[in-house]
Amino acid sequence: MLTREKLEADWIRRMIRAQDPAVHLLPDDVLDASLEAILEGWDGRSRVWVFGYGSLIWNPCIHVAARVRARLFGYHRELCLWTPLGRGSHDNPGLVFGLERGGSCHGVALAVDGAQARDELRLVWRREMLSGAYLPRWVRLRGGNEDVRAIAFVMNPQHERYTGTITEAEKVRAVASAAGALGTCYEYVASTLDHLAELGVRDPHLERIRRLAEVERGHIDDALPAVGLG
Repeated sequence: MLTREKLEADWIRRMIRAQDPAVHLLPDDVLDASLEAILEGWDGRSRVWVFGYGSLIWNPCIHVAARVRARLFGYHRELCLWTPLGRGSHDNPGLVFGLERGGSCHGVALAVDGAQARDELRLVWRREMLSGAYLPRWVRLRGGNEDVRAIAFVMNPQHERYTGTITEAEKVRAVASAAGALGTCYEYVASTLDHLAELGVRDPHLERIRRLAEVERGHIDDALPAVGLG
């Protein structure tokens, strides 16, 4: 599992370089410039909120000062980014979530104290922004009875690993079978859905993908050769 300590040690970058040195990763100065650009106009003291809609919900790896259920309008959660390393392999890439235009998305708003904001967000950038697959954006979330201004990571449709339009069957196959350095694609989807359920949120589209993947995983397990123990 990804941990704060791994982010502090820049483990994701080192893992990617070890497995595929040809992968283009954004250098630190570009990441720092991106972070400073998103924080332009911030007063340097107020809390900064980040929208979690995938693994940030259940494994943020940063110091969180407050956490509230929130809803983002204008974007929806989708399995739209191929991952050939973290939750998959080059031969069998997995899928992870991105925000795509249209609809709405339930998740959590995570608050970072102002005094720690830059250091904590630098860890988030090391997690979400290394390859440029996401674009950081300020968005308005509906959290409880008030609006929250937060940073969200939306899908970059120009990125080489953006799926574009793929079939349900392709999503199911990836979720059912892909695995990589961070675990299986199925665990990633199932954990997100389970934690959304704890918030009282349902995502029928992804629930269907999980059910079909569970059936497919049964077929995969059935296809494995028996191993004798005697």
